[in-house]
Amino acid sequence: MRITACIWVMAGATIFSVAILANISSAQDDAKDEHHGDATSRGDHAMGFDAARTTHHFLQNSAGGTIQVTVNDPADTASRDAIQHHLQHIAKAFSEGDFDIPMLVHDQVPPGVTVMKRLKSEISYQYVASDRGGSVEISTKNPEALAAIHDFLRFQIREHHTGDKL
Repeated sequence: MRITACIWVMAGATIFSVAILANISSAQDDAKDEHHGDATSRGDHAMGFDAARTTHHFLQNSAGGTIQVTVNDPADTASRDAIQHHLQHIAKAFSEGDFDIPMLVHDQVPPGVTVMKRLKSEISYQYVASDRGGSVEISTKNPEALAAIHDFLRFQIREHHTGDKL
């Protein structure tokens, strides 16, 4: 009788624990979705185009990486033009050590930004237009700057849920 009661107590505690963990996980998922929604809304305003009509990629490579934005619909020339304007602005601003837009979009200083500002003279930002948008090619020969660029790009991958390789 004591063993059966003990089993029932343990089973009840397990079910209770699973229910609590499920509620915590659900609340965390809701908070992540809300954060992503807030960042998307701030991003639409800061970038000048609707993120839902575009695809972002943040790609890392041995020299630095690439920020790439393209329209989903090739006929959407208004969004393409807005992307190209935005990326030209980003390349210029970043080269001057101005990272206000990513800080505004994400409501925080992204990882890597402090070092990228300090080492701005050792980092190159090259805007490249494409048929559907464009990209900013980021490169450096400085190992500390390279690590900062990769930190920055990995943060963007996570925040924008791009699925790009971390």
